[in-house]
Amino acid sequence: MGSSKLRRIGIFGGTFDPVHIGHLAAALDVRHALGLDQILLVVANEPWQKVGMRELSPAEDRLAVVESAVAGIEGVEACRVEIDRGGPSYTVDTVEELRAAMPGTDMFLIVGSDVARDLGSWERVDELARMVTLVVMKRAGAGEVEDPPGFEVLRVKVPAIELSSSEIRERIARGQPVDLLVPEAAIRCIRSRAMYAMGR
Repeated sequence: MGSSKLRRIGIFGGTFDPVHIGHLAAALDVRHALGLDQILLVVANEPWQKVGMRELSPAEDRLAVVESAVAGIEGVEACRVEIDRGGPSYTVDTVEELRAAMPGTDMFLIVGSDVARDLGSWERVDELARMVTLVVMKRAGAGEVEDPPGFEVLRVKVPAIELSSSEIRERIARGQPVDLLVPEAAIRCIRSRAMYAMGR
């Protein structure tokens, strides 16, 4: 008789422009702490919160860099579901699509404490709360945030790596090294696609 144990899947969405070691270290810590079978790094097609704020790298380029970064990392995978769907990337639509594709799965939505504060502005947030367990990543020194209403909430401490994608883009544009800040394979991918003015 087969096991009835549900698969436990983490959903870690982002623009990932580009992905860096802070993202990956946090994903690995959450997977370990919660015993998740897999974490999906879901690359946003058109992040509605950032539209008009700055020009984004093409979604396929961002996905390729994430795929390069996670190659060989057990239990962490790049996910293109929002790119294939097209249009603005709403998490509730992504969770619905993943649940339909992976029945019998417990879904864990992974967010930073800064994002958790703003969940009330998300699309169909009440529906989202019924479909996922919310995982709030807490970095050392970060302030406490109240549990968003309606969600079952878990908290996981992750490394306090002071690094942002904007800093990576700026370093590349200035010709500064990003070795050890971005996985080597991802740097090669960025260079091959001449992203952020990194020459071929």
